[in-house]
Parts: sequence; C-alpha cells; structure tokens
Amino acid sequence: MPPISRICVAIAAAFAGLIVLALPASARVARVAGEPDVRSNSVLVIDEGSSRTLMARQADVATPIASITKLMTAIVVLEAKQSPDEMIAITDEDTDLGRASHSRLVVGTRLSRDDLLHVALMSSENRAANALCRHYPGGLGACVAAMNAKAHELGMYDTHFVEPTGLSSDNVASAGDLAKLVIAASHVEAIRGYSTDESHELRVRNRLLEFHNTDLLVQNPAWHIVVQKTGYISEAGRCLVLKAIIHGRSVVIVLLDSFGKYTRVADAERIRKWLEAQVSTYGTWRPV
Repeated sequence: MPPISRICVAIAAAFAGLIVLALPASARVARVAGEPDVRSNSVLVIDEGSSRTLMARQADVATPIASITKLMTAIVVLEAKQSPDEMIAITDEDTDLGRASHSRLVVGTRLSRDDLLHVALMSSENRAANALCRHYPGGLGACVAAMNAKAHELGMYDTHFVEPTGLSSDNVASAGDLAKLVIAASHVEAIRGYSTDESHELRVRNRLLEFHNTDLLVQNPAWHIVVQKTGYISEAGRCLVLKAIIHGRSVVIVLLDSFGKYTRVADAERIRKWLEAQVSTYGTWRPV
C-alpha cells in the first residue's frame, strides 16, 4: 500500500478513537468484562471453522442493514447465470430510489453486467445494484423475491428485503443472519474479488473514472480480508460486515449501527487485536 494510503488508514482509526473518548458515558455501549471496547450497537464475532461465537451483542435483533443488502443482490444475480458481458443501461428507474444518493453513473451510461456488479460491491453503487436487479429474469420484483427466498434458504429468518440497494430502511436483518450471508458470499469467487478490490477504472461516456472501495480496511496490510461490505443510511447507522483470516482461522465480524464515520473501522481493529492478543496469551481464542 502507498505511504499516503497507510497514513490515511492510521488517521481514520485514530480519529475514531478520539470520537469515542468525546462521547458522554451515557452514550457509550456497555461491554462485558474482558471484551474489546466496541461501540457498534449490534456486534457478532464468529470463528467460522468451529461455529463458535466469540463475541455477541444484540445479535438476534433485526435492524436496517443499508448497503449490506448488496451482498444478497450479488448472490442472486450471479446465481441467475446471465451473461457477465451483457451491456446494461442506467435509466431513470435507477435514479428514483426513494432518497438522494450520490452516483457518477448518469442516465444513459452503458456498462457490462460484470462491471456493474464490481462497482456495486466495491463502491456501493446504488444505481448499479438497481440496474442489475431490473435485468434479473422476471425483473425487479422477481429479483427481490429471489433475495428473500435465498435468505430463507440460508436460515436467515429475521431478514426481509424490499429492494436491492439498501436505501430502504425496510431492508432488515439481525447480526446473526448477516453472519450467514457473509459466509455464503465468501464462497462466491466474484464477490470475494470485487468486494475486496481497492479500486477499479471504468470508461463512462468517454471519460475514464476511477472507483474506490468504501472500506478502508482493504488497504490495510494488517488485514487478510476474504469478503466485506459497508453500509450506511441514517436509520441503520454505519455498518460493516467481513470475513477475515486471523491467525490462520476464518473469523466473521458483523458490526451494525455504529454512530461515527470511522468507528466501525476502529471497532474491527479492536476486535482483531483482541483476538490476536488471546492467541499470544492462550495459544487460541480465550474460552467464553
């Protein structure tokens, strides 16, 4: 990673720590003795290999999940096995998504299904996600129905989707359900690659545009991230889900409803360092 990128990641983590210290005690989330001082309201940490829960807080509460939705959108779009090279146009239907959202994909932009999937996962492009779902066999309604059916298939019984981007607060799931989604997504090569890519260039209307990952952690060499997704709307707070290799073991981390822009990153860092310290002290994760 370039030196400037390393500095940006370090500054973000430090800034998140300062925000936490500035909060009044009443605004801070209570924690169990010995656990890291994680500030997200819903937290789940699982050792995938043993299915052991290493940390949990409000993990069974269904809440809005924002753009974490796009992991499920990607799964059902890929399972439809449509051509990745088919060109899809961004239309007015992809701009009328119920609330304002930034996008550089203007109406009339034509991109391949594969490129739309790439920026939907990496840069959380809402118009890309909506266009993908519109072009699902049977259209948008069939795509959302497939997302809900897949959730049921995965045992995500606290989950419900109404659209493919996450801009609706009616897209809800529990942290426990999202851990299942992360594990399922991690088994799909395209989702692993696109969600952890740092940047991607696209030619849009004769201009070369560079898109970047919404997750600072993919730039951090201390992390070996297999799959990840960020999310934010006001009702959901800042969210982050990921699967990473820590001391040779697959660990799933779900962080929902974080109050600050950088706090979810700092929470993930605190969890990783907590697990690494356990291995250094006990040779494995500490018994709970």
